[in-house]
Amino acid sequence: MSEPAVPPKKPSYHNNPTEPKLKLPEGACDAHFHVFGPKAKFPFDAKAPYQPADAPKDVLVDRHMFLGIERGVVVQSAAHGYDNSAAADLLAEMKGSYVGIALVPVNAEVSELKKLDAQGFRGARFNYVQHLGGGPPLADVMKFTSKLATLGWHLQLHLESSMIAQMTTELKLSAVPIVIDHMGRIDASRGLDQPGFTHMLKLLEDKRFWVKVSGLERASRQGAPYSDAVPFARRLVTEFGSRVVWGSDWPHPNLDAIPDDGKLVELIGEFTNDMQRQALLVDNPQTLYKFTA
Repeated sequence: MSEPAVPPKKPSYHNNPTEPKLKLPEGACDAHFHVFGPKAKFPFDAKAPYQPADAPKDVLVDRHMFLGIERGVVVQSAAHGYDNSAAADLLAEMKGSYVGIALVPVNAEVSELKKLDAQGFRGARFNYVQHLGGGPPLADVMKFTSKLATLGWHLQLHLESSMIAQMTTELKLSAVPIVIDHMGRIDASRGLDQPGFTHMLKLLEDKRFWVKVSGLERASRQGAPYSDAVPFARRLVTEFGSRVVWGSDWPHPNLDAIPDDGKLVELIGEFTNDMQRQALLVDNPQTLYKFTA
């Protein structure tokens, strides 16, 4: 008897998002999202910590148009490992209005980084969260930043805020700016005074550090509309307004409840005023990512 067919995975993104009432400023940027597959063209890494459903570039671009987003930063996912081809395919189509953050081994040569730079990548990401397998020794990453500096790239770190205190001394050895993902993966139920968040605020006093005001749906312990996570975003935007960027984290992998992308856009209005939104969505991304279109 033949093996039963494995049913395809269901997409992790909302099929029918709400049209947001909040009108985004011209040139608005989504600074954190992924593309997955399509698997038939861009296979997933056999050793990846998770295997998502397809979330291809055409769906992503349509979603951005619907939401009023004109620029983007595709972040290479652990699902594809070091094969940045799916992200590069998107960058080739978007021609300067999107850039990328690559996954690379800590011993990658400058020649390989230059190839990625020519494709539109502008930074390298390392994952330190345990569900993605953890990262290489931080000392090795800090040495690696000298290679990033030759290209004008930055370093992006996916970590939990509880790690920041023990990492701070080494992080300050970086030769390039560092961007912290998803508000340091804070737990909103622990309040604004939780040690991890206060350590991140202290780190951000150093102007070489940036933070992505994203992942409110992950920080929340109450679920939609994620009101418990809003004070953290507001604090970051208020205190570090020139070094914050926003990302949708589409297609929202590894979440139990699928967020409504339109509602995530509307949520920006809960922690920003007009001037702050211009910085968060337009001016800061242009400074950090140097879009050419």
